[in-house]
Amino acid sequence: MPPLAREVRPGPLPRHVINERSALEAVPDDWALLPPGDAALSRRIKEDGPTLTVIELKGRKRFSRGIWAPAARIEALRAALVTERQDPSYQRQLEAGRRRRAAAQEDYAVDFKTAVFHYLNFHPTHRIEAQALALLIAEHATPVGSGTVARTQRIPIEARAEAATIAWLRHQTTGYDTMNITREKGRRREVRRLLAQRSVQLLARYRAGAPIDRAQCPLSRALQPWLPTRTIG
Repeated sequence: MPPLAREVRPGPLPRHVINERSALEAVPDDWALLPPGDAALSRRIKEDGPTLTVIELKGRKRFSRGIWAPAARIEALRAALVTERQDPSYQRQLEAGRRRRAAAQEDYAVDFKTAVFHYLNFHPTHRIEAQALALLIAEHATPVGSGTVARTQRIPIEARAEAATIAWLRHQTTGYDTMNITREKGRRREVRRLLAQRSVQLLARYRAGAPIDRAQCPLSRALQPWLPTRTIG
């Protein structure tokens, strides 16, 4: 077995995995499975020597099922990490890291809210609605772990803002969540495309400054509970 951090798939038999060649491979007898959950220990295990990271694929999502590695090495690194974590300096570093991440998250939320506001580009007569909508979308899309398009780094923030806006409108101003969509290949994608067109048309009215029937407009109804208090200064 090469001394590398390898990625494999779950096998059909105990202590077996499907390797890079799609072949069934037995895990060495002196190896143990480190469950997911301790990021620091997992990272050190991978850096220290040969490992088999078990990844299960479900659609486009990836789920870690643990890391196979020599049992003695797992226990040695776990013990070393326990000792390190008991050191007061480690706790101070940990807290400093939390503060840095919290500050970065706060900055990103502000930047994303601004990007959404600019994407909306509402007419000045609808500025309050734009402010409230930008805030609601940012609060929904930016939290760490939300799994939304706002958390990806693969596309520019402007594209993230557009995608997050269309997704928010799809769920809040259409009947998408209660639709009975037939299980045909591409059917859900087509429904989402049509609803996106409807959302773009709705945004166009606000961008043009057109009169809005507050009782009939789905966006106005969705924003109504937030308009008195949830606006950006």
